[in-house]
Parts: sequence; C-alpha cells; structure tokens
Amino acid sequence: MTTDIAVRPAGFWRSELAGSVMLVLAALVTALVVAALIMVFSGVSMPQIGLALTSLATGSFGSPQAISETLVAATPLIIAGLGFVIGAKAGLFNVGVEGQILIGGMFGLVAGFSFPDLPMIVHLPLALGCAFVGGALLAGIAGWLKVASGAHEVITTIMLNFIALRFVDFLLRNPPVQNPERSDPISRFVADTATLPKLFAWFDPSMRVNLGILLAVLVAVFVAWLLWRTTLGFEIRVMGANQQAGRFAGMNTARTVIVAMMLSGGIAGLAGATLTQGVLGRASPDFAAGLGFEAIAVALLARSHPVGVVFSGILFGALTAGGRRMQVAAGVSLDLITIVQAIVLLCIAAPMLIRTIYPFLFRPARES
Repeated sequence: MTTDIAVRPAGFWRSELAGSVMLVLAALVTALVVAALIMVFSGVSMPQIGLALTSLATGSFGSPQAISETLVAATPLIIAGLGFVIGAKAGLFNVGVEGQILIGGMFGLVAGFSFPDLPMIVHLPLALGCAFVGGALLAGIAGWLKVASGAHEVITTIMLNFIALRFVDFLLRNPPVQNPERSDPISRFVADTATLPKLFAWFDPSMRVNLGILLAVLVAVFVAWLLWRTTLGFEIRVMGANQQAGRFAGMNTARTVIVAMMLSGGIAGLAGATLTQGVLGRASPDFAAGLGFEAIAVALLARSHPVGVVFSGILFGALTAGGRRMQVAAGVSLDLITIVQAIVLLCIAAPMLIRTIYPFLFRPARES
C-alpha cells in the first residue's frame, strides 16, 4: 500500500475537481470565521457581526442589482487574471499586470474619444484593439529585456508598473487627454460609440454590468483554445515545464518568451479597457486601484487554469461587491474583505493547513 500525499475529500467526493471545489469552500469558510473573530476582538457586537455577514451575502448575490455589481467587479479581474495565466504557463511571473491595465486602459481611452464620428461597430473594436496593443507593448519590453539581457521579468515588470503609473499621470495633466473643462487630472469622456454597452439597461438602468463580462468569457475560451489546441500554446506550456527541453526540441525560445509576454500584457490591457470604456467612461490617476495585483491572486487561486480564473474572479468580485454592502449596512471596514481574500489564498497555497483544520473532510488518498 502506498499513500498519495495529495489532499482529496473523504467519502464519495474523490474526484480532483470535487477536491478543488471543496478546498476553496473550506478556505472561504475559514476566512469568514477568522473575519468574525477579528470583529469580535475589535469590539463589534454579535448582532452586528451577523448583520455584516448577511450583508456580505446579500450584497453579492442577493438581488439582480447585487449580481450585476458582482459581475462588474469580477470582469477586469477575470480578464487580467487570464493575461497572467498566459505568462505563468510559459514560466514567466508577470507582476506588471497593474501597469499593463493602466496603459491598455489609456490606449483604449484615447482611441475612444479621438474618433467620435465612427460607427460603434468599428469604433468599439478599434478602441479595444488599441487597449490590447498598449498592454502588449509594455509587457513586450519586459519580454525583450529577458531575452536580450537575461533581466528577470519580476524586476522589470515591477519597474514598468511605476513607469506606467507616472506616464498616466503625465497624460492626464496635459492636452489632448485632460478634460479641458477640468483643472484636475481627469481625462475626457469616451464617446458613446466606444463605450461597452450595458447588458440590462432595458430592464434596470442602474444595473452596470456591461458587455465586458461577455468579453471576459470569450477571452477565457480563447486562452483555453490557445494553450491546448495550438502549436504556440504547446510551445508556451513546454517553455513553462522545461525551457531547456524546448530549446533542444528546436523551439525558438526567445520568440516564445516575447510572444507570451505580449499576449499576457495585451489581455491585461483589455482589462483596463473594461474600466475606461465600461465602468468609468474616463480615466483618473491610478484608476486600476490595485486590480492588477488582485488579478494575480485570482489566477493563483485558480491554479492558472482559464476556467478556474472565471470562477475565482467571480468569487473575488462577490467579496468586493458584498463588502461594499457590508460597509454601508453594518459599518464594518472594507479592509476586512482584503483580509478574507488573503486568508483564502493562504489556505489554497497551503492545502495541508485545511486538511489539519478539517480532518473529517479531507484525508490522504490511498492506492493499492
């Protein structure tokens, strides 16, 4: 008898998929329990704790409006997370997702207000394409530096984040990007023909979910197809598994690194477009607001699988939307949601911790 150290659910829940789902659910329950304990030690009363947790649930899935806000929050996380997955599959840790969101959003924004006379069928794809190009160019710099000089992508992408942030600040304070009616760093508004249309405006104008969520699903399908149905995707996965083996097999490793980074950044740029062309309609300093780093967490939670990114993005979107409701209804700080997200990731990164906490749910799988 040999023992497999992989944690799998006990009883009849023995499939790998069921194990992953139960692991995430157990991590979420653990995070909520810890959040409740933090509120207790902070002097929050039990009725208020109950109201906070109830508000967290109702604010994320309790009504059509709540579901809309969850999807709005999830959209850029899903798309940017999928961008990170491309790099991760190639063995590249793209920490520059934040900067790529900023540059992509700005490229899409400029294209969005520069051609107001174009029809939507042309203008909207053009603006989204510009957003992709912007993110791809920024990430391509890191890819080229890695190939040309061996510079590690973690360091270069972190530095490029700061460059992107300050470049956006510069653009927002100068014409033609700055709104001529404003003295503060606020951009012009995107034309209606380049704005992602709301999906349910006919039902309720206050529902903000827009075409971006469908774009996120399409990007997930594209990434899955690219990675497992194309030659380039095979080369990307080989690069991530063993770069030396790929080189011995005759693959152009330099080209694959640059292309993977550009695809990663381009998809992250589309996430920026869903902000400037969808939710915000304009840009302000640091409009990404840390979404790039949160998207990396989404991808890690999904173990860099495109389908998993969709569901983990919705989970993080639900926590964000529900956290806003919790803050208003129960007066609990939104920072508590960040703690919940961090604990969930900690539990996913250390599955043996969950096995120790919930021994009745998980046990080592045995093979004869």
